[in-house]
Formats: sequence, structure tokens, C-alpha cells
Amino acid sequence: MSFFIRNQHDNKGFTRKVNGLKHKDSKNQGSKGKKRSFKKHANDNESIGSTDEEIAEEEERNLDSSSEDEDEETAQEKRLRLAKKYLEEIEEEERDRADFEEGAITKRLKQDYLEEKGRLRKIIADTYVGHDTPFILRCKDHKNSITCICLSSNGQFLYSGSKDGSLVKWSLHDRQKLKSLKGKSKSTAGMSSIRCMAVSTDNKFLVVGADDSKNIKVFSALDLSHIKDLQGHRDIVSGLVFRMHTHTLYSASLDRCVKIWNLDEMAYVDTLFGHQSGITSIDSLSRERAITSGGFDGTVRIWKIVEESQLIFNAHGGSIDAVKLINEENFLSCGDDGQLCVWGCLKKKPLCSVSEAHGRDEINSLPHWISSIATFLNTDLVASGSKNGVIKLWKCGESFRSLHPLFDISINGFINSLIFTSDGKYLVAAIGQEHKLGRWWRIPEAKNSIAIIPLVTNNRDFQIK
Repeated sequence: MSFFIRNQHDNKGFTRKVNGLKHKDSKNQGSKGKKRSFKKHANDNESIGSTDEEIAEEEERNLDSSSEDEDEETAQEKRLRLAKKYLEEIEEEERDRADFEEGAITKRLKQDYLEEKGRLRKIIADTYVGHDTPFILRCKDHKNSITCICLSSNGQFLYSGSKDGSLVKWSLHDRQKLKSLKGKSKSTAGMSSIRCMAVSTDNKFLVVGADDSKNIKVFSALDLSHIKDLQGHRDIVSGLVFRMHTHTLYSASLDRCVKIWNLDEMAYVDTLFGHQSGITSIDSLSRERAITSGGFDGTVRIWKIVEESQLIFNAHGGSIDAVKLINEENFLSCGDDGQLCVWGCLKKKPLCSVSEAHGRDEINSLPHWISSIATFLNTDLVASGSKNGVIKLWKCGESFRSLHPLFDISINGFINSLIFTSDGKYLVAAIGQEHKLGRWWRIPEAKNSIAIIPLVTNNRDFQIK
């Protein structure tokens, strides 16, 4: 709508057009037949004149725009359109599978719903009977121990980081290097030792935490170009994870706090406090929650971000070095005491625990330090790796109240990181001559490499519980 701003210095009457004719109006005589006029100054930007015809034309334009707004889809129509699109995508995906059968779409929708609510259970561990010879990936840029790996959601790309600060992108299908960045270079923003990394679900952002920096390095997951440094932590960034299907990033640090970031805006959001020691690991799935291990404070904490509260779990006798969600309600933890624990969100103590899960060291008679764990999401299959070069696969029992060993995989070196591919066909391991957190031991004959381990199954169908 047009508006009128009266000139403060104009004390005279002003004229306006009514039905195309000019009428004069005296000042301060209201609406009783006495007319007002205004004078439009050439250099007065604050005074805007408008005729009745112009007002009518503008009202017509407003009516047209409002009618256009009414033609836009409502929220209900948008939800319906997106639901139809989602069903078409599921139907197309299911038809591509060889075992497509009647009711496959209904089954898929049920799985997606249960997965979102954290109640999906796939009983598959019994189908795994062994493994084939691992494929070994090596890169000359990884001169020191490989400390961490992460996998894109579609399973096509693998990213690895090492103690020398080098960063490498691999093609998992072709089993070859796509691009690498040398450590302590401008391309890696000067990183000298990579501690942790994570990639967003849409494979847009790759974030990295390094021992020589308190900042989070944000790279493009496509070409490994450096985008930005996120500043805020006061100590080494020790854990990074994206909330699934979002660009919300959770970071953990040895400064004992968790920070929340929005990578769409490259902005800091919030800080969570509670741990009494440096945080060693962090994980998250679809819910607005994060789970962390507190190292020597002996606690695991679930951060309920919306409720602004936290759940505290106590168990291990030593440092809790890693924590990993199995689903939205259960998780796995390990530490330097050699203990492997399975937890439920509703109990403060472990549902089950295996002490000395990887045996004892023959030299010092101490339990082997469990350095890495992996979970196959929403299933009963988990894996653990130790400094003795042994990877163990485990089956979670009924209601996650027991752990049963399946088989071992022996690889020479420290198992610094483990991850299952999304289809469960492979287990990927980061191997190093040294432990990822320090240089207390060294295995000279080990190779700093990535092992892609094919897992053998008896091809029985997965069961949903």
C-alpha cells in the first residue's frame, strides 16, 4: 500500500485529486468539507505523492499477488506430495532387487519407521561364518600410523587420516586412491596429526580434528578443498560426528565439553558441559542426541539436547576410550581395561560386559587394550579391535544381555579404527605400527594401511524382530 509522510516544514494547505479534479483543503479543518493539500518537493525524498488511480492500481496488484499466494500448496498438500515421492523412490529401489516380492514396500516402510524410532532389530549375526583374504590399501602419503577412517553413506568413498597429517580419499569399489593431501601443507591447513574425522550423510562436508590444533577443519568431501576452520574449543578436538541426514555437527574435545555447530551457516550453536575429564569419543544417529565417553572420569553420557539434560552411565575400571551406538536405545563401549560392555539407555549399569575380551598381554600380564569398536547399525553384530592385531566379531544375545564371540581376524599391527559398510559385506580396518593415541609401543613389521575384509555369510535372510 502507498503511504504518506507529511513534510514537517510544510505549514500550507495541499492539493490532491479526487475523481480527476484538484481540490484545495485548509489546514487543521479535519474531514468536514475542508481539504488538505501537499506540495511535492523535487529534492524531498521523504514526501511521496500518490493519486487515487495509483492507489487503485496498487490495490489490484496486491489482490493479484494474494490470489497467487492462495494458489500455492498448503502444508498438508506438501506433506502428501513428499510422501508420494518417497513411496515412488522406495518402490523403484525395491524393484531393482532380485528378491522383489509382494509386500516389499510395506516391509520397507515398517523398517524405516522402526529405524527412526530406534526399535529396528535385524537378527543377522548368526549368518556370518567367516571372512576372506583382506584387500590392503596403501598410500605413500600415509607415512605414519593411520588413526581414523570414515565412510560415505552410499558406501562409495572412504576417507583416512594419519599421524603425519595426511588425508586420503579412496574409491571403495575400485579399491584405489582418488586424491591425497600431504600433512603439514597448505592444502591440509597445516595439520600435522589427525585425531578424528566425520563425513556428512549427503557427502558434502568432511570435518577433521588434529592434535596440533584446537580448531575443526572443514573440507569439501568431493575434492578435499579446505572450506573453513571452526574455532571455539580450548583443547584438542577428539571426536566428531554428524547427526544423520543433517548438517548439524557434534564435536568433542579434551577441554571436557561438547559443542554443536550448524554447517549450513558455518556457525556455532551451543556448548554442553558435564564431563570431569577429557572426552575421548562421540557418536550420534537420527535423534537430537549425542553420546560421549569421558576417558578417565569413567562415565558415558547421553546428551538430550532438546530436553537440555543428560544421562550418566558408570562401569569401566579404567579409561573409556570409545563408544558406539548400536541403535537409538543400545550402545557399545570399550577401554584400556580390556572390557567390552553393551548398554541400554534405561539402565545405569551395563546389560552385559566381557572382561579381558581380547585376552592378556604375555609380557606385562595386563588385559589387551581395546582400541576400536564398530557396530552394524540396528543389528546384533559388533566388532572390536585390539593392540594385539586381532579383530573379534561378536553376536549380541537376546535383548542385548549377552555377547557371544563369532570368529577372529588376525592382522599384524594396531587396529586403530573399525567400520562396517552399510550393506554388511565388508569390515574396514585402519592399521598402524603404533597406537592411535600415543607411541608407547611400536610394531616395526606392521604396515600402515587400510584393510578391507570381505565377510562371508550363509545367505540366510535377515529377520526383523
